[in-house]
Amino acid sequence: MVTREPVTQSVDGLKKLIDTYEMPVLSIHAPVLLLTHFVWGRDPQIKLEKSAELAANVGASTVVVHPPFRWQSTYADKFLDIVRQTSENTGITIAVENMFPWKVRNSQMQAYAPGPDPRELDCDAITLDFSHAALSGHDSMELTLEYGERLRHVHLTDGSAAADDNRIFDEHLLPGYGKQPVAEVLQHLAAQEWDGHVVAEVNTRKAKSEEERLSLLVETLDFARLHLGQTVSL
Repeated sequence: MVTREPVTQSVDGLKKLIDTYEMPVLSIHAPVLLLTHFVWGRDPQIKLEKSAELAANVGASTVVVHPPFRWQSTYADKFLDIVRQTSENTGITIAVENMFPWKVRNSQMQAYAPGPDPRELDCDAITLDFSHAALSGHDSMELTLEYGERLRHVHLTDGSAAADDNRIFDEHLLPGYGKQPVAEVLQHLAAQEWDGHVVAEVNTRKAKSEEERLSLLVETLDFARLHLGQTVSL
């Protein structure tokens, strides 16, 4: 995730982390959140292009991007062309993430253009986020089947909130702690010999210590390995 933290924007900084922890960076999440509005400027096309360049330079194969915000009308009009051109120029897969409707005081806000669902877009690659699916009132297995070969990236998490909850922020529960069929989706992907990436995106803010936070991450990793048919850590 590219944020305001300088290391997340730096090729050298990320390569140092890769070497230190002996763990590859598989994907880069473009700075498209409201909190990262000014990271790499305000032009969403430049943000996406810089994200793809960063991915290529650190050995990542995928960039995750959200559908355009409604107020980014110029970007929204050219979004698919920008995504495809960036992918062609860099060799990086640009996977559009499923988002969710914003609801405030029982009123739904149209935050994304044309909408939060990448099924509405003629994009070549999609990211599935289980927490976002929950807030959208969607079943993640149904989404997985509908996405088909376009599904290239998965955010491993969970969600329990209903689609009619007044929320503009998602939960990102640990997998298995919500109501989405996370295990079933992972098992399905493993059975299909799917070759995309499953990357944890869980909320650990309630952890009271670094040890507790690490335990939550280990639990998430073990969940993934179990349901993808890999070895579970001891």
